[in-house]
Amino acid sequence: MHATPVLKSLLLLAISAGLAACSSFDGASNRLASIVTPYQIDVVQGNVITREQVDILRAGLPRQSVRDLLGTPLLQSVFHADRWDYVFSFRRKGEEPQLRRLTVYFKDDVVERFEADPMPTEAEFVASLDNQRKSAKVPELEASEEALKAFAQASKRPASDPSATPARVVPPLPASYPPLEPAKP
Repeated sequence: MHATPVLKSLLLLAISAGLAACSSFDGASNRLASIVTPYQIDVVQGNVITREQVDILRAGLPRQSVRDLLGTPLLQSVFHADRWDYVFSFRRKGEEPQLRRLTVYFKDDVVERFEADPMPTEAEFVASLDNQRKSAKVPELEASEEALKAFAQASKRPASDPSATPARVVPPLPASYPPLEPAKP
């Protein structure tokens, strides 16, 4: 089956019109296209180390205590077994990335010294994560004296009314339980 010349001409005309429409963005269309951008997530990598943790870190602390305090180091080099590097980075769209480092040097499995960038407090770090939320006014939760009295009256039930509180029947516990694993022959 061969396409007729008229069909070929119509197909060529449709393709040309489609390509021309793609290249004819005006100023309003360009502004609209610049407003619509894909969502980019915040990227948090590494160990979050706070000022409170650095304040606890001191010379003479055993290696396991450092791991308990700061977590597993991001970098452990085979060539530098007595050095742990903790690196933290935080990237948010439209903002300068944050990069913090802490290096702990060991001698005989205890901390000899450490070098650290200025670290934020835990409250400062949490506030930096939460800065894109819009702060909404929290409504005050108040109840008038009349509302409290009405609630107290509604929650009172006569003790003599058996339909007010249904009796709860608890089945007896079994004397023994079946074994968790089958018996071995």
